[in-house]
This record gives sequence, C-alpha cells and structure tokens, in this order.
Amino acid sequence: MSLMKNLLGAAVAVALTAGAALAEPAIIFDLGGKFDKSFNEAAFNGATRWAEETGESFREIELQSEAQREQALRRFAESGSNPIVMTGFAFGDALSEVAGDYPETTFVIIDMVVDGPNVRSVVFNEHEGSFLVGMMAAKASESGTVGFIGGMDIPLIRKFACGYVQGVMAANPDAKVIQNMTGSTPAAWNDPVKGSELTKAQISQGADVVYAAAGGTGVGVLQTAADEDILSIGVDSNQNHLHPGQVLTSMVKRVDNAVYNAFSEGPGLETGLQVMGLGNDGVGYAMDDNNASLISDDMVAAVEEAKAQIISGDLTVHDYMSDNSCPAN
Repeated sequence: MSLMKNLLGAAVAVALTAGAALAEPAIIFDLGGKFDKSFNEAAFNGATRWAEETGESFREIELQSEAQREQALRRFAESGSNPIVMTGFAFGDALSEVAGDYPETTFVIIDMVVDGPNVRSVVFNEHEGSFLVGMMAAKASESGTVGFIGGMDIPLIRKFACGYVQGVMAANPDAKVIQNMTGSTPAAWNDPVKGSELTKAQISQGADVVYAAAGGTGVGVLQTAADEDILSIGVDSNQNHLHPGQVLTSMVKRVDNAVYNAFSEGPGLETGLQVMGLGNDGVGYAMDDNNASLISDDMVAAVEEAKAQIISGDLTVHDYMSDNSCPAN
C-alpha cells in the first residue's frame, strides 16, 4: 500500500475512533464540506435536528478525497454505526462494493439508486421544484433573460436546468434562458470564483435573474448577483438570508428531512427506493422575511396553482433523467 493510501486511511481512522463501540448513526459528507451553505449543509442540519430532539449523538466525516469514500463506509460499518447515510451520487460505486459485505448494516444514499436489501436510495424530483422557481424567475425578470449556472455537468444537474427552463417558458414563452455548467469534475462543486465569472458573463448577455444549482460554487453566484444588483435563486438549503432582498427565492431540496427520517427510523428503517417531490414536501420554494418584498401575491398564486397541478398530475414536468432531453430548450 502506498504512503498516500496509508495517510488517507489514517485520516479516516482518526475521524472514526471516538465511540467506536457504539451503534450510533453516521453521516458522510461529500466533497465541499458540511458547511457548503447548500446540499451538504442541508444534510448536516437534518442530522443536527435529530440529535437536538433526541439528545443522542451521531458520527460524521467530511471527505477530503475520492479515495476516502469506500474507506469511510467500511470503517463506520466495522465500528457498528447504523444506519450510515452518505450525501451524493458519487458514493454509488463505493456503496455497491461495500453494502453486501455488511448485511446487518443499513445504508442510506441520497441522489443515487443502489440496489441492495440493506440500502435505502433517496432521490428527489428536483425538476418539479425547479419548474416553480423558473416561473418565479420569469415573472421577476425585467429583461426577459434569465440564467442557470450548474455545478458538475451531470444528468442530475441537467435535470434541475430542464425543469427550470420549462417553468420559465410556462410563465413567459418569449423568455431567453442562458445556461452554463461550471465543470466536468467534482471540483465544480466548490469553485465560487468560477461561479462569479459565469454570473458576470450571463449578466453581460442580459440576465437579471440567475439560478445556481452548484453547491459551494453557488455562493459565488449569489454574491456576484448581489454585487451587480440583479436577483439570484438559491438551491438545496434556504439561501435567502445570504443576501436579503437580492435572493428571489431558493429551490429547497429537503435533504435535511431525508437524513432526519433515516436517523429517526434507525437500523430497522425501510429500505428500497424513496422519492421525495412536491407531493411529500421533498422539494419546494422558500418564502421568508428576506424575500417577502420580492414576491407578489400574483406570483405566489400562479406558482401555487402550478404546484397543485403538478401534484395532481394535471401538469407534468419533464424529467431529464428519463431520456436525457429537455423539450423546452
């Protein structure tokens, strides 16, 4: 084993030593860290809510490299943590390798489907929530041009983009949507400088509302939008408070509920596929004092009508993951 692998293994081992004999739940945060103000932080908030309500504790680790995924899973399982939750599609391969070796341990993976009798796969209807914030973007835009900035260029983020475009076009068929992805590697999730550059480029093309679905990179998008006096839309967590009066809304993805539910149900939780969408409060849009002045009653009425139609099945938002196309483009 190389020196680097030894060092990585040691880093994971140090993170997992305390309370090794206890069957505490555990969570593994993806690259970008638990305080990314977006996806990972939503997961952390769910774990923290569970701990505060129950008085119990959980174990955690923030990954520093791709090589640590399988190591962390195995060490948590071997030390008795149960269930073990991991945040992000990138854990799929590692979990597929590990889950069968620990049949008494329950694993929960968010944003990826992994088959196994001891695995719960939690996926979200991000396209539904993105449709709603797309409608809001179109209605708030004065230029008729809005933007989308994604993180890593993967089908999941294209799913956000496609739903957003459909929502924009539903509210304003003549609108223009500019789309950019930050990159093609995991580094795209944590590059606020690149997020800022892309935002400025979209502003130069006329965009006056920009939706960021880019993890930590989105922090740069929201900051630059505020600096340039245009509106932004946050993602995953409620990011309205980051720039009060400048963030139109946030497409909240209730990763916190997914983690909270898993910890609450414990080792005996139901496995299999779990889909979280508008109908079960898995996704939505954020309203609070920070954006109240930006949202009109007419805007809320239109979005709520669309939401009800999506839930009832009268309105179908195309899912990019179903056939990798976006009919609204």
